[in-house]
Amino acid sequence: MDKEQADILWADVELRRRKNNQILFRRDSLCLQPLLEAIGEQDHRTVAAWALDCAWEPCRQLEERYEDSRPRQAIETCWAWARGQVKMRQAQQAILAAHAMAKEVPSPADAALCHAVGQACGAVHVETHAIGLPMYELTAIVRRAAGQEWKREVREKIAWYLARLEEQRQKTAEDPGPWAAFLLKARPNKEGLLAAARKRGN
Repeated sequence: MDKEQADILWADVELRRRKNNQILFRRDSLCLQPLLEAIGEQDHRTVAAWALDCAWEPCRQLEERYEDSRPRQAIETCWAWARGQVKMRQAQQAILAAHAMAKEVPSPADAALCHAVGQACGAVHVETHAIGLPMYELTAIVRRAAGQEWKREVREKIAWYLARLEEQRQKTAEDPGPWAAFLLKARPNKEGLLAAARKRGN
């Protein structure tokens, strides 16, 4: 990738960084398109399990700095939801609690990590929440990185997401469950449907 291509790849993120926007990545960010495409190709169980698995890293970081169990409780409750062991209402309350923590932490980067956990947990409900995990976690990375180093760190993290998604696809295929009934239904991936709609729009 030459410099001109690289500049285009990061232009939207760089602009939001300079404006100090709350969230620096969006669904249409060029750097996220390969990940969005890969998410759209998976079944719901794989996407949910991948998002919950990835959520442990922001959770770990938050637990290093705060004595607050809400991120962990959200992940554990939503795993139980995915397994059919708790109802949606209980999971929703845990997700909202993780998001609420973002208003209480002093660091914008840590607030982004709280939202990353909440979005990951929401992927159990619908696949389109899953991309919220990287959108917020990558925002936290940029906020903490010095100078231009954030671009390298973001590239590495996106590669990590993609590798973990492929690993999760294989693991989920071999996992007998139990799974919640709604995760066993064969239906189109909603992230994939959005991607198809975007292509038609172009």
